[in-house]
Amino acid sequence: MTDEMIPVHEKDSMPFECCSENKCFNECCRDLNQVLTPYDILRLKRNLGISSHLFLKKYTSLHYGPGSGLPIVTFKPNPATGNECPFVTPKGCSVYEDRPGSCRLYPLARAITRDRETGEIDEYFALIEEDHCLGFGKQTNLTVRQWMDGQEVGLHNLHNDKLMELISLKNKILPGKLEGAQSDQFYLALYDLDEFRRQIFDHNLLADLGLPGSLLESLKNDDEALMDFGIGWVKNMLFGLELDLKG
Repeated sequence: MTDEMIPVHEKDSMPFECCSENKCFNECCRDLNQVLTPYDILRLKRNLGISSHLFLKKYTSLHYGPGSGLPIVTFKPNPATGNECPFVTPKGCSVYEDRPGSCRLYPLARAITRDRETGEIDEYFALIEEDHCLGFGKQTNLTVRQWMDGQEVGLHNLHNDKLMELISLKNKILPGKLEGAQSDQFYLALYDLDEFRRQIFDHNLLADLGLPGSLLESLKNDDEALMDFGIGWVKNMLFGLELDLKG
Protein backbone atom coordinates (compact mmCIF):
# COMPACT_ATOMS: atom_id res chain seq x y z
CA MET A 1 0.00 0.00 0.00
CA THR A 2 1.23 3.52 -0.78
CA ASP A 3 0.42 6.69 1.11
CA GLU A 4 -2.95 8.08 0.05
CA MET A 5 -4.87 11.32 0.53
CA ILE A 6 -8.61 10.76 0.68
CA PRO A 7 -10.86 13.87 0.62
CA VAL A 8 -13.34 14.03 3.50
CA HIS A 9 -16.00 16.49 4.66
CA GLU A 10 -16.22 17.80 8.21
CA LYS A 11 -19.54 15.96 8.63
CA ASP A 12 -18.12 12.61 7.51
CA SER A 13 -17.33 9.96 10.08
CA MET A 14 -13.74 9.86 11.35
CA PRO A 15 -12.59 6.22 11.09
CA PHE A 16 -9.41 6.71 13.07
CA GLU A 17 -8.15 6.35 16.62
CA CYS A 18 -4.62 6.81 17.94
CA CYS A 19 -3.88 5.09 21.24
CA SER A 20 -1.03 3.40 23.07
CA GLU A 21 -2.52 -0.01 22.27
CA ASN A 22 -1.78 0.47 18.56
CA LYS A 23 1.42 -1.36 17.59
CA CYS A 24 2.51 1.71 15.64
CA PHE A 25 2.31 3.97 18.71
CA ASN A 26 4.92 6.77 18.45
CA GLU A 27 5.98 5.75 14.92
CA CYS A 28 4.58 9.01 13.53
CA CYS A 29 6.94 10.86 15.90
CA ARG A 30 10.01 9.46 14.12
CA ASP A 31 11.72 10.19 10.81
CA LEU A 32 10.43 13.75 11.16
CA ASN A 33 10.76 16.72 8.87
CA GLN A 34 8.22 18.78 10.78
CA VAL A 35 7.63 22.46 10.14
CA LEU A 36 6.72 24.49 13.23
CA THR A 37 4.49 27.55 13.07
CA PRO A 38 4.92 30.65 15.27
CA TYR A 39 2.00 29.54 17.44
CA ASP A 40 3.51 26.06 17.83
CA ILE A 41 6.71 27.65 19.13
CA LEU A 42 4.81 30.00 21.43
CA ARG A 43 3.00 27.08 23.07
CA LEU A 44 6.05 24.83 23.30
CA LYS A 45 8.45 27.39 24.78
CA ARG A 46 5.81 28.34 27.34
CA ASN A 47 5.22 24.68 28.21
CA LEU A 48 8.96 24.20 28.82
CA GLY A 49 9.31 27.48 30.74
CA ILE A 50 12.10 28.79 28.52
CA SER A 51 12.51 31.73 26.19
CA SER A 52 11.69 31.47 22.52
CA HIS A 53 15.36 32.21 21.77
CA LEU A 54 16.56 29.24 23.83
CA PHE A 55 13.84 26.98 22.41
CA LEU A 56 14.79 27.84 18.84
CA LYS A 57 18.49 27.35 19.53
CA LYS A 58 18.10 24.04 21.35
CA TYR A 59 15.34 22.29 19.43
CA THR A 60 15.04 23.73 15.94
CA SER A 61 16.77 24.32 12.63
CA LEU A 62 16.22 27.37 10.44
CA HIS A 63 15.84 27.12 6.68
CA TYR A 64 14.70 29.56 4.01
CA GLY A 65 12.22 29.00 1.22
CA PRO A 66 14.31 28.75 -1.97
CA GLY A 67 11.90 30.92 -3.95
CA SER A 68 10.37 33.08 -1.22
CA GLY A 69 13.22 33.64 1.24
CA LEU A 70 10.70 33.12 4.04
CA PRO A 71 12.07 31.52 7.23
CA ILE A 72 11.06 27.90 7.77
CA VAL A 73 11.55 26.44 11.26
CA THR A 74 11.71 22.66 11.77
CA PHE A 75 12.62 20.36 14.63
CA LYS A 76 16.38 19.84 14.69
CA PRO A 77 17.11 16.41 13.19
CA ASN A 78 19.00 13.85 15.26
CA PRO A 79 20.03 10.83 13.16
CA ALA A 80 21.11 9.00 16.32
CA THR A 81 17.46 8.76 17.40
CA GLY A 82 16.02 8.11 13.94
CA ASN A 83 15.17 11.82 13.66
CA GLU A 84 12.46 11.39 16.26
CA CYS A 85 10.67 14.29 17.91
CA PRO A 86 12.72 15.59 20.87
CA PHE A 87 9.61 15.33 23.06
CA VAL A 88 8.51 11.78 22.33
CA THR A 89 8.84 9.21 25.13
CA PRO A 90 7.92 5.50 25.33
CA LYS A 91 4.67 6.61 26.99
CA GLY A 92 3.88 9.21 24.35
CA CYS A 93 4.31 12.96 23.98
CA SER A 94 5.85 14.77 26.96
CA VAL A 95 4.36 18.11 25.83
CA TYR A 96 1.00 16.69 24.77
CA GLU A 97 -1.10 19.61 26.05
CA ASP A 98 0.94 21.99 23.88
CA ARG A 99 1.82 19.73 20.95
CA PRO A 100 2.03 21.37 17.50
CA GLY A 101 -1.04 21.87 15.36
CA SER A 102 0.14 19.38 12.74
CA CYS A 103 0.35 16.69 15.44
CA ARG A 104 -3.20 17.50 16.56
CA LEU A 105 -4.54 17.29 13.01
CA TYR A 106 -2.77 14.07 12.01
CA PRO A 107 -3.89 12.09 10.03
CA LEU A 108 -5.88 14.97 8.56
CA ALA A 109 -4.55 17.47 6.06
CA ARG A 110 -6.27 20.86 6.04
CA ALA A 111 -6.34 23.50 3.32
CA ILE A 112 -8.17 26.82 3.26
CA THR A 113 -9.42 29.39 0.79
CA ARG A 114 -10.25 32.97 1.78
CA ASP A 115 -12.90 35.15 0.13
CA ARG A 116 -11.12 38.31 -1.00
CA GLU A 117 -14.12 40.54 -0.27
CA THR A 118 -15.45 39.14 3.00
CA GLY A 119 -12.36 37.41 4.37
CA GLU A 120 -14.49 34.33 5.09
CA ILE A 121 -12.52 31.09 5.19
CA ASP A 122 -13.58 27.79 3.63
CA GLU A 123 -11.88 24.62 4.88
CA TYR A 124 -11.05 21.45 2.97
CA PHE A 125 -9.83 18.19 4.51
CA ALA A 126 -8.22 14.94 3.44
CA LEU A 127 -7.20 11.81 5.32
CA ILE A 128 -3.55 10.84 4.95
CA GLU A 129 -3.24 7.05 5.05
CA GLU A 130 0.38 6.06 5.64
CA ASP A 131 1.78 2.56 5.66
CA HIS A 132 3.07 2.69 9.23
CA CYS A 133 -0.20 3.94 10.79
CA LEU A 134 -2.56 1.28 12.20
CA GLY A 135 -5.14 3.68 13.57
CA PHE A 136 -7.44 3.55 10.56
CA GLY A 137 -10.68 1.60 10.32
CA LYS A 138 -11.64 2.13 13.96
CA GLN A 139 -15.13 3.50 14.51
CA THR A 140 -15.20 6.36 17.01
CA ASN A 141 -18.77 7.55 16.29
CA LEU A 142 -17.28 11.01 15.75
CA THR A 143 -17.47 13.24 12.72
CA VAL A 144 -14.31 14.85 11.35
CA ARG A 145 -15.34 18.13 12.98
CA GLN A 146 -16.06 16.48 16.35
CA TRP A 147 -12.74 14.66 16.20
CA MET A 148 -10.90 17.94 15.53
CA ASP A 149 -12.74 19.61 18.40
CA GLY A 150 -11.51 16.81 20.64
CA GLN A 151 -7.95 17.50 19.53
CA GLU A 152 -8.39 21.17 20.50
CA VAL A 153 -6.88 22.31 17.22
CA GLY A 154 -9.13 25.35 16.78
CA LEU A 155 -6.74 27.90 18.34
CA HIS A 156 -3.86 26.55 16.29
CA ASN A 157 -5.89 26.87 13.09
CA LEU A 158 -6.95 30.40 14.02
CA HIS A 159 -3.39 31.61 14.55
CA ASN A 160 -1.90 29.57 11.71
CA ASP A 161 -4.46 31.02 9.29
CA LYS A 162 -3.14 34.50 10.16
CA LEU A 163 0.32 33.31 9.12
CA MET A 164 -1.06 31.91 5.87
CA GLU A 165 -2.77 35.23 5.15
CA LEU A 166 0.55 37.02 5.70
CA ILE A 167 2.36 34.63 3.35
CA SER A 168 -0.38 35.07 0.75
CA LEU A 169 0.01 38.86 0.99
CA LYS A 170 3.76 38.52 0.60
CA ASN A 171 3.37 36.44 -2.55
CA LYS A 172 0.89 38.95 -3.97
CA ILE A 173 2.50 42.27 -2.98
CA LEU A 174 6.17 41.30 -2.79
CA PRO A 175 6.76 38.32 -5.09
CA GLY A 176 10.23 36.88 -5.19
CA LYS A 177 12.78 36.25 -2.50
CA LEU A 178 13.03 38.13 0.80
CA GLU A 179 16.60 39.12 1.47
CA GLY A 180 18.62 40.07 4.54
CA ALA A 181 16.81 42.43 6.90
CA GLN A 182 13.37 41.62 5.49
CA SER A 183 13.71 37.93 6.30
CA ASP A 184 15.28 38.75 9.69
CA GLN A 185 12.31 40.99 10.59
CA PHE A 186 9.87 38.23 9.64
CA TYR A 187 11.71 35.69 11.81
CA LEU A 188 12.14 38.04 14.78
CA ALA A 189 8.53 39.20 15.01
CA LEU A 190 6.86 35.85 14.43
CA TYR A 191 9.19 33.16 15.74
CA ASP A 192 11.55 34.69 18.31
CA LEU A 193 8.85 36.42 20.36
CA ASP A 194 10.84 36.96 23.54
CA GLU A 195 13.70 38.55 21.61
CA PHE A 196 11.16 40.72 19.76
CA ARG A 197 9.79 41.81 23.14
CA ARG A 198 13.32 42.53 24.39
CA GLN A 199 14.07 44.64 21.32
CA ILE A 200 10.87 46.61 21.91
CA PHE A 201 11.36 47.30 25.61
CA ASP A 202 15.13 47.21 26.08
CA HIS A 203 16.29 48.67 22.76
CA ASN A 204 13.37 50.94 21.78
CA LEU A 205 12.73 49.11 18.53
CA LEU A 206 9.33 50.78 18.10
CA ALA A 207 10.04 54.10 19.82
CA ASP A 208 9.25 56.13 16.70
CA LEU A 209 5.74 54.66 16.47
CA GLY A 210 4.40 56.27 19.64
CA LEU A 211 2.58 53.17 20.85
CA PRO A 212 -0.13 53.87 23.47
CA GLY A 213 0.53 52.66 27.01
CA SER A 214 -2.31 50.14 26.93
CA LEU A 215 -0.84 48.48 23.83
CA LEU A 216 2.66 48.43 25.31
CA GLU A 217 1.29 46.78 28.46
CA SER A 218 -0.37 44.12 26.32
CA LEU A 219 2.81 43.49 24.32
CA LYS A 220 4.81 43.16 27.53
CA ASN A 221 2.56 40.55 29.15
CA ASP A 222 0.62 38.71 26.44
CA ASP A 223 2.45 36.40 24.02
CA GLU A 224 -0.54 36.03 21.70
CA ALA A 225 -1.04 39.79 21.53
CA LEU A 226 2.66 40.23 20.77
CA MET A 227 2.51 37.65 17.99
CA ASP A 228 -0.55 39.31 16.44
CA PHE A 229 1.16 42.70 16.66
CA GLY A 230 4.26 41.16 15.08
CA ILE A 231 2.20 40.07 12.08
CA GLY A 232 0.89 43.63 11.71
CA TRP A 233 4.40 45.05 12.12
CA VAL A 234 5.73 42.76 9.39
CA LYS A 235 2.89 43.86 7.08
CA ASN A 236 3.86 47.46 7.78
CA MET A 237 7.61 46.93 7.34
CA LEU A 238 7.39 44.79 4.21
CA PHE A 239 4.29 46.03 2.44
CA GLY A 240 3.69 49.51 3.85
CA LEU A 241 0.28 48.55 5.23
CA GLU A 242 -1.08 50.65 8.09
CA LEU A 243 -0.22 49.35 11.56
CA ASP A 244 -3.04 49.06 14.08
CA LEU A 245 -1.91 51.01 17.17
CA LYS A 246 -5.06 50.56 19.24
CA GLY A 247 -4.49 49.34 22.78
